[in-house]
Amino acid sequence: MAFEGLSEKLQGVFKKLKGKGVLSERDIDDAMREIRLALLEADVNFKVVKDFVARVREKALGTEIHAGLNPGQQVVKIVADELASLMGGTNSKLTFSPSGFTILMMAGLQGTGKTTTCGKLAIYLTKNGKEPMLCACDVYRPAAIDQLEIVGEGAQVPVYTDRASKDPVKIAEAAVKEARRLGKNVLIIDTAGRLQIDDALMEELRDIKKAIRPHEILLVVDSLMGQDAVASAEGFNESLGVDGIIMTKLDGDSRGGAALSTKSVTGKPIKFIGVGEKLDALEPFHPERMASRILGMGDVMTLIEKLEDDYEEEQAAELERKLRKMEFTLEDFLDQMAQIKKMGGLASLVGMIPGMGAGKITEGQMAEGEVEFVKMEAVMRSMTKQERKDPSILNASRRKRIAAGSGQPVSQVNSLIKRYDEARKMMKSFMKPGSKMRLPGGFMQ
Repeated sequence: MAFEGLSEKLQGVFKKLKGKGVLSERDIDDAMREIRLALLEADVNFKVVKDFVARVREKALGTEIHAGLNPGQQVVKIVADELASLMGGTNSKLTFSPSGFTILMMAGLQGTGKTTTCGKLAIYLTKNGKEPMLCACDVYRPAAIDQLEIVGEGAQVPVYTDRASKDPVKIAEAAVKEARRLGKNVLIIDTAGRLQIDDALMEELRDIKKAIRPHEILLVVDSLMGQDAVASAEGFNESLGVDGIIMTKLDGDSRGGAALSTKSVTGKPIKFIGVGEKLDALEPFHPERMASRILGMGDVMTLIEKLEDDYEEEQAAELERKLRKMEFTLEDFLDQMAQIKKMGGLASLVGMIPGMGAGKITEGQMAEGEVEFVKMEAVMRSMTKQERKDPSILNASRRKRIAAGSGQPVSQVNSLIKRYDEARKMMKSFMKPGSKMRLPGGFMQ
């Protein structure tokens, strides 16, 4: 889970502070020392840490306490604000050409996930009303063109290639003409990478930039590389000039030092983050939301957006109707499990729920939850549609048949039915006249 180690340590610091009615200068200095160590252990750039801690200490000692906050909560608020500021403050959006045709040039070292990210970005743009096309300008790496074609097929967008040419500048120029001819409004150029920054790579990228004049150059960096990722971002920006950063593999980076250092060191914002291997696992980066997630305060807005992406309005309205009329069946429960899997499973959602961050649920508990999900799904899929719609008909012989079909003991079938009955009773108590309920999609009032 992203920032897991840092999140757990910072929440431990704040737990000590929240228990104090008054904070002395020594209390604050002790807290700052622990925060400094937590950030350094998370592989945050040393100078960034030093400046960050100095700003937090100054504000903690010199700021008046807000109404409704105790001193410990005030420090948490200051840290949250400074973390968000450290990562850019607010979401930095892509810049599109006013003419209607935009060129995005992707750059980065080999192994950062640049080619796959081209496809992810294409899917994101398609969802937001754009008509993108990809272009393969990596003429060196074996099978690079094949990989982009596969990615393009998965993203359902066209890919411009020229296997006969070894000149990436000419390929890029031809792709611009073809994209315009086809009526596409965004062209994403996948350029070649290297194992390390070298003069030949930078010269080639500068030549492509000069020839096609991209509206944005997006640098793809691997979060797991830590400060090496920050150094490469700094090198690309100095030699090429980049407009924004896409940070991949953030979901697997328990430290998060690159995400916390990049903006301060390069001055360039993180625009998107990769949060999984699937082609739809790309999210706009919101610094204030990430700061909230790091501090265990959840990320409700991103959770809502994920739910709204995966729920049609009619689907949400139908779910509300079933819940209100107590018609929610195991068939509906199976559909909801499919939605959770589509959104990346329990692990991708837990950190967004306030109070459910690092230290609250262990990796072991998370794994147990995922296993339990698999077992419940197997049991429900072994039922007939009629049995899922009306579990009251599940007598002993039917339960025995379902257990055999799912590879689970009868006790697992009984446990699922018991949970379903308990959930219905709970829903009934919420559905009293005048009650309000918030659900995915339309979020009913």
